[in-house]
Amino acid sequence: MQNSSSDRDLDRLGDEIAELSAHLDAATARLLDLIREFDAREGWNTGFRSCAAWLSWRVGFSPGAAREHVRVARALGTLPRLSQALARGELSYAKVRELTRVATPETEERLLAVGRAGTAEHVERIVRGWRRMDAKAEAQEAARHHAGRALHVYPDEDGMVKIRGRLTPEVGALLLKALDAARETLYQRRCAETPDADPPAMEQQQADALALLAETALHHGIDPGVPGERYQVVVHVDAAVLADAHQPGQSVLEDGMRVPAGTSQRLACDSTRVVMRHDGDGRVTEVGARTRTIPPAIRRALQHRDLGCRFPGCGVRVGQGHHIQHWAQGGPTTLSNLALLCRRHHRAVHEEGYRLDRQPDGTLLFHRPDGRVLPEVPCGPGMPVDPVTDLRARHVEQGLVIHARTATPEWLGERLDVGWAIDVMHPLAR
Repeated sequence: MQNSSSDRDLDRLGDEIAELSAHLDAATARLLDLIREFDAREGWNTGFRSCAAWLSWRVGFSPGAAREHVRVARALGTLPRLSQALARGELSYAKVRELTRVATPETEERLLAVGRAGTAEHVERIVRGWRRMDAKAEAQEAARHHAGRALHVYPDEDGMVKIRGRLTPEVGALLLKALDAARETLYQRRCAETPDADPPAMEQQQADALALLAETALHHGIDPGVPGERYQVVVHVDAAVLADAHQPGQSVLEDGMRVPAGTSQRLACDSTRVVMRHDGDGRVTEVGARTRTIPPAIRRALQHRDLGCRFPGCGVRVGQGHHIQHWAQGGPTTLSNLALLCRRHHRAVHEEGYRLDRQPDGTLLFHRPDGRVLPEVPCGPGMPVDPVTDLRARHVEQGLVIHARTATPEWLGERLDVGWAIDVMHPLAR
């Protein structure tokens, strides 16, 4: 009798686990709905680079879990059947997470049947097989594209040369970008030489651009160059503008294009600096030596101390040195006046109204544009005394009927034949 009573207790315990898990999955569906709306309305765009980065900071998700929640939330926006099954606690979040990797509105119904019939392991195996079939179909399509590439160049009866061809998608995109760049170069030339002349027709501009590409290739040699080549950006900015963005003065790129003073201040934070002195007529009277605003030794110490971007919730490893009090305003280039910020958050501090202060104890304090403090770790929300009872009560109010068998799969123990299942269900299987 003791064994029978113990078995019943264990059964009740197992049922409670299964029921509560289904409640949590239903609550997760609501969470994903909220994340999808928050993401679409860019509620995270308050200094954070993405919704996942905001979730990592505000909710405490790991970066990987935050990215997955955003991905699943977005996918469920076009998959109502899977979304409803999760909201009713019929499918676990683990199953839905896997199914959304491959599901489309056209295949959603058959994959929902997989989720209801099988265990989470079955779903993972089916999804892996489905993705192999997708990859195989994509490879076959890419091979067809590659085999179908062709370029025909032949003279016409009147001596003109005709060109007809088919390029793979990536090569076609490369050609279109190159033609755009060549057309822009020719446009600048025409404006300088004959500003009042009417521009040629679009197809004529394309022909001229192709000619320029051919001439350039032959002149410089057929060498695509190094993809990672770095270019130097030169900014001319008056000292008064660096010290105070509201002061009048120049802040221009080398080609004369004006940039905001805040941009110049950001670029000058961690750059090479050459000081030029001018007389009253604007003539250069003295040119100083080129120096780094942050010497290499201090930069190494800064990287070692901060280890990455100091903006709350960021931590990107590669960063730029930021003068808390700008050197143009008399701020020293010392570790106590420096902080490491990634490119995104360096721009936020200089050009988007965010502010950074170092406290007497050495901690950094970030302020939003409206003056509110952005804490390193946000305060957690208030929770009810009994969150489980509260969750069940909410679902009862919503009309959800959740019990220990709500998410039980229909599997009866038979062996899963993944190959047969993919052949039957995948629209590209043969």
